[in-house]
Amino acid sequence: MSPKSITVLLTIMGKEYKIACESQEQENLVRSAGELDAQMRKMRDSGKVGNTERIAVMAALNLSHELQTLKNQPPVFSQGWKDCFSSMMTKIENVLEKR
Repeated sequence: MSPKSITVLLTIMGKEYKIACESQEQENLVRSAGELDAQMRKMRDSGKVGNTERIAVMAALNLSHELQTLKNQPPVFSQGWKDCFSSMMTKIENVLEKR
């Protein structure tokens, strides 16, 4: 069965937007809109960026930059971590065998 599509009402900078999404994505969409709203309001309140369109572009660039930075980080389970976990497992197994 295909996922059910729903319409979510989001408020960003005081404007309402109706966005269609899959029902299981609703929570992530609402959180994302909340984060975007917070970033845009912070920029607006700083007084450094004037109009809403420019605020939206700057917020999108900031969020995109954060995403790219995360993508460029090494995976959490790099070889060093794998070796460490493997060593720990060996030690645990040795202790359990001695019981």
